Amino acid sequence: MKKMLARSLSCLAFVSLCPLFVDAGEVIKVGVLHSLSGTMAISETTLKDVMVMLVEEQNKKGGLLGKQLAAVVVDPASDWPVFAEKARQLLTQDKVDVVFGCWTSVSRKSVLPVFEELNGLLFYPVQYEGEESSRNIIYTGAAPNQQAIPAVDYLMDGGVKRWVLAGTDYVYPRTTNKILEAYLKDKGVEEADILINYTPFGHSDWQSIVAEIKRFGGAGVKTAVVSTINGDANVPFYKELGNQGVSATDIPVVAFSVGEEELSGIDTKPLVGHLAAWNYFQSVETPENEAFIKQWHGFTGNPKRVTNDPMEAHYIGFNAWVKAVEKVGATDVDRVLDAIIGVTVPNLTGGKATVLKNHHLTKPVLIGEIQDDGQFAVVWETDGVVEGDAWSDYLEGSKDLIADWTQPVNCGNYNVKTNACGGAE
Repeated sequence: MKKMLARSLSCLAFVSLCPLFVDAGEVIKVGVLHSLSGTMAISETTLKDVMVMLVEEQNKKGGLLGKQLAAVVVDPASDWPVFAEKARQLLTQDKVDVVFGCWTSVSRKSVLPVFEELNGLLFYPVQYEGEESSRNIIYTGAAPNQQAIPAVDYLMDGGVKRWVLAGTDYVYPRTTNKILEAYLKDKGVEEADILINYTPFGHSDWQSIVAEIKRFGGAGVKTAVVSTINGDANVPFYKELGNQGVSATDIPVVAFSVGEEELSGIDTKPLVGHLAAWNYFQSVETPENEAFIKQWHGFTGNPKRVTNDPMEAHYIGFNAWVKAVEKVGATDVDRVLDAIIGVTVPNLTGGKATVLKNHHLTKPVLIGEIQDDGQFAVVWETDGVVEGDAWSDYLEGSKDLIADWTQPVNCGNYNVKTNACGGAE
């Protein structure tokens, strides 16, 4: 009786359908590493929720390899060193078979050495700056060539000549803006026509910065803001845009980290016409997306809960992992990593996502315009999918690098000029 009670209590530690009185060895554990508190909770809580939903739905289908799945949820609390601690806990104490998690690049950078040391497997679902490819990470979010570069091209085609690169002060915005600055100069943009600004996580006083953006954009030349602002700082930023009357007609903002979830907490009427670049929007009309939204609303019990791009990335990553596990008949990380390259699963925009040799995905690119209901109307999209690049073509030291996790290369930073693994000389 005591053993049965202990097993029951153990199951309650998992936020999932976990059958009572089942030996731990009969459960496949799925780690969920997302901030449920702190500045990033506004974005990451939904990703925890969707992972729990995906695990439960898989269990309704009979589980995986004849076993039930259990979601093991931890809260790294928007604290980057804690991400590494929680990752180690998941791999060594909870002994999960796979982890889905992180949002910011600084959190991913924090956990990367842990996953490589312990040979764990992380699915990372958010757009990022590139310049990385780890054997132990599958990057299911967008690389810069699948979001940032197409967004700038779209604005250029619309006549934008001056550029504000506004970001949160950490690795993703700084590296992305370094790539974008090089790209803009390559396209003939003068340095004087590029304004770069960084603010800390959770920044709340945007009055002077928005005023500076207005002055920069008041030179009689069409100006746009490219925003890599992350987390809850977006709420006061967009509010201040409205307060100072910065409309999309005057100075359009295209955001890379603002989706339906972030907009759900603010009055979007003053923001109508501003843009976001993603690979998915809730407003996309496909049978796959309709079914996903219905499933989400049923799971949450709230028909007003929105979906967003990183949720789709987790949907794709989870289904690709399941397919690879079924392919090899095991959750062993090495075997799954070998099997997952080339795996193709449906995305939610009506196409397919394929896991590439560089551990990135094929993805469509969409530009969405904010509507007064907090949704996005798609105003532009690529013709088909774009293959994610691990390394930028616009940075010295990167343009000669590729990632290929198949033999004989089996390297994340292979130099095609020197034919050696290890990056630039």
